[in-house]
Amino acid sequence: MAGLRNGSGLSRAWNAVNRTVNGGLSPEQAAWRWRIFTSTYIGYIGYYLTRKIFTISKTSIAHDLNWQLSDTAHIWAAFLFAYMLGQFINGFLGRKWGPRTILLGGLAISIACNVVFGIANSFATFFVFMFINGLVQAAGWPGTVGSISQWLRSKERGAVMGWWTTNHIFGNMLYKSLGGWLLGYMGWRWSFFGCTVLTVGIWWLMYFWLRDKPEDAGLEPIIDPQRDDLRAVDASQEESVTFGDYIRLLTNPLVMVMGCSYFCIKFLRYALDSWLPAFLNIQGLDVASASYYSMVFDYTGVVGTIVAGYALDRYFRGNWAVLCFVMALGMIGGYFAVMYLGTSPMRVALCYGIVGFMVYGPDSLLTGAAAIAVAGEANGVAVAGIVNGIGSIGPVVQEEVIGLFMRGDVHTGIRNANLLTLSMSILFALLMIVVAWRLHVAHAQQAAKNAK
Repeated sequence: MAGLRNGSGLSRAWNAVNRTVNGGLSPEQAAWRWRIFTSTYIGYIGYYLTRKIFTISKTSIAHDLNWQLSDTAHIWAAFLFAYMLGQFINGFLGRKWGPRTILLGGLAISIACNVVFGIANSFATFFVFMFINGLVQAAGWPGTVGSISQWLRSKERGAVMGWWTTNHIFGNMLYKSLGGWLLGYMGWRWSFFGCTVLTVGIWWLMYFWLRDKPEDAGLEPIIDPQRDDLRAVDASQEESVTFGDYIRLLTNPLVMVMGCSYFCIKFLRYALDSWLPAFLNIQGLDVASASYYSMVFDYTGVVGTIVAGYALDRYFRGNWAVLCFVMALGMIGGYFAVMYLGTSPMRVALCYGIVGFMVYGPDSLLTGAAAIAVAGEANGVAVAGIVNGIGSIGPVVQEEVIGLFMRGDVHTGIRNANLLTLSMSILFALLMIVVAWRLHVAHAQQAAKNAK
């Protein structure tokens, strides 16, 4: 044990992380930062535990309640539409009331909705409460991003958020593991109940550990106000904003293009999350193996997220748009590999792993470090909500379009789906060129204005 503490590679790596994250902070500031990072990380996993149990329970619910499977599609479509709408609502409310309020309120209502799902028997009950759940679930991402924005210095934003934004990937894995185990051994109602009970504990952790900014914990501020020339979007930095301020932020051309770029990313991510197990099954794997092999997309995504954050700070000096463009080129290469090197199900899965590595980096940057950087720390919650709101149209569109492709010959459908996602990767690369140019122009204009 002494060797582990004093000399091992693991110990040295841990000490390096501590120096990076805690350097220059008082012990109290450092302790509270770890509470913030931990509570928001686990808190967003709690959002996943009360979000997606329905998706793994569709066939069981339809069987027990004598529904058609298509009925479950209508219920989930209601959730996706409400989730998209809720991003804009919660982005504004989080900016006005503070991230902590919408995070705790949203998760509390979501817990209540999941209790209802566990006892519900009618289509109408599921439909109404799934819509409500979608609205409040949308508080999760902008709320957690806004929560850490006031605790994170710009020089460390990429590396720390690279690790921190793996929360949604692990949330995805946890609900499938725990929810699936409960579903198999105790039924779908206990799948809802079990994950909800765990989330209640997570809610209390956030209640005690979460504060919007250091001043709320009686501490000195950690970050210096971001210089005007580092903000590409001119937006109010006041603690509370009007609806007009929010609309001006929403309609800012750069924010809109970021949202369109994130549409491409969520289209790609949800397409693989939704269809990859089916694609692998069609190409020769049994359903269990197809499910396991499809998780290579998630595993490589974890690595891609961390690498992107590290590269942002170390090599790209905060220029997230150029980094996203580089990873877009990797996505394009990944899809070419899928189409021309994927001669067996295992090779197909490995090639999709390349895509996962490249997709998850921009996924974390656009609604994480970039959302905080473009309009200042105070507006991180609002920009994250706007970008995620526009992007959340992507999952709805991909489900319907790829579903149409799969109605005929399934192998032709897979080929057309790959061509579509390749095209979406190319579109994302082009949008990143536009974003990089607009950032360059905006920063130059702000610098010239400050020089007067």
